[in-house]
Amino acid sequence: MSDLALTERAAPAETAGMDDILTPEARAFLEALHRRFDARRRALLAERQERQRRFDAGELPDFRSDTRAIRESDWSVGAIPPDLLDRRVEITGPTDRKMIVNALNSGARVFMADFEDATAPTFANMLAGQANLRDRWRGSLDFDDPASGRHYALAPDPAVLMVRPRGWHLDERHFTVDGAAIAGGLFDFGLYVWHNAAASIEAGSGPYFYLPKLESMEEAALWSDVFAFAEQKLGLARGTIKATVLIETITAAFEMDEILHALKENIVGLNCGRWDYIFSYIKRLGRTPERLTPDRAAMKMDKAFLAAYSLKLIETCHRRGAFAMGGMAAQIPVKGDEAANEAAFDKVRADKRREAANGHDGTWVAHPALVPVAMEVFENAFPGPNQLHRRIDSGVTREDMLRLHEGPRTEAGVRGNIRVAIRYIAAWIGGRGAVPLYNLMEDAATAEICRTQLWHWLRFEAPLDDGRPLGHKLFDAILADELAALRALGEPHIEEAATIFTELVTSATLEEFLTLPAYRLL
Repeated sequence: MSDLALTERAAPAETAGMDDILTPEARAFLEALHRRFDARRRALLAERQERQRRFDAGELPDFRSDTRAIRESDWSVGAIPPDLLDRRVEITGPTDRKMIVNALNSGARVFMADFEDATAPTFANMLAGQANLRDRWRGSLDFDDPASGRHYALAPDPAVLMVRPRGWHLDERHFTVDGAAIAGGLFDFGLYVWHNAAASIEAGSGPYFYLPKLESMEEAALWSDVFAFAEQKLGLARGTIKATVLIETITAAFEMDEILHALKENIVGLNCGRWDYIFSYIKRLGRTPERLTPDRAAMKMDKAFLAAYSLKLIETCHRRGAFAMGGMAAQIPVKGDEAANEAAFDKVRADKRREAANGHDGTWVAHPALVPVAMEVFENAFPGPNQLHRRIDSGVTREDMLRLHEGPRTEAGVRGNIRVAIRYIAAWIGGRGAVPLYNLMEDAATAEICRTQLWHWLRFEAPLDDGRPLGHKLFDAILADELAALRALGEPHIEEAATIFTELVTSATLEEFLTLPAYRLL
């Protein structure tokens, strides 16, 4: 039997509306998913650690010899539903009610409702998000803003809805089965598909998902079996559930053909999850001084390992009849500063022109103001809704995909990493997962880059551009200075966030995900 393990801190607010979502039938479905798939999930997470031990011993990622036949043979993914054929601009964000309404009305072709990196996984957030998405398909999604007095309602012809559940590594501790926490991904997927599969199909769409943080074809195959199980339980034809996989780990980038093949009944595309990809590169390979990266701002999508994996993704996807989606534009407008906004929009245009010219079928933005900017680029770049017909020969090699970015490491980069990571963690502890910081919309992925990069630099006393090594003495002095400035802002949870951040950056071992220790504070 399942159990709702609510903490005293969480219980009062988080039980509101729970019975409407966690119905007996929905709970039984979640229990079935857990009992069928959780042991396999945990075995795959253990395999991640075994792979890491091989990397620590000097092995580097490579294309698998045991799956050569998959890469070299001719096959295609399954049919793409009509409402997913035009994905030129997608907007992403958390699952709060106002965000969902505005995103669906933004003019983007797709809205990805995010239970993962853009949402702090309080139980209240997860249940409210499910209720909001259910209301979208019930036709009752609206919102009255008490601050402005405005009424928000769903417009005709809204964006296509996709949902990103949590990655395989995250648990949902508030829902246990046989004494064990259910996987956050199974919880998010299971509730959404249970409540909305039939209604979304009846409306001419379907149950569509984005899958994060996969590291191997075996992890993709687990999702394939989860989908098949759900389709059978819900009386859906095989392949009704459709998914796009984010290629945001370096190991997955070497298995893109295999991931498409493992999910070929359900998959419609791959996406360049650029921020998590940088994080993964550092996390998996950052145990040596030879892989020291430059400032985060110096790692651009047109250079080194980022450019290589983007081109390889386009080549792989179009060969298999799947979408090749570009990465995030995280800029957000600055009120009253038209010059700053136009400069930011010019950067977005340049990034999107590169994506469209290379062969991407669409792209991501974080703010509704960027939708027309990105849309104009993609509408002018090619006729029709996509470039699925376009084949490229990337010429990308293993060495290209491992090539380190060049650029300076600066004190300003150290300070920026400290500020972004601590302020983001503080907001996350407070229940917010998408946070506007320094004119960018940040989520967990950018905070992960900041703290893993600092861990790597500190461990090997990386030289800064002025010749100083980043040892503990210099880092501690910079951290103290930045903390004083952050405390002066008066934002909540700064002290808790600073404690977590400092422990992560100065630990002898590199924590897999900052959200794992931070989850204990929610």
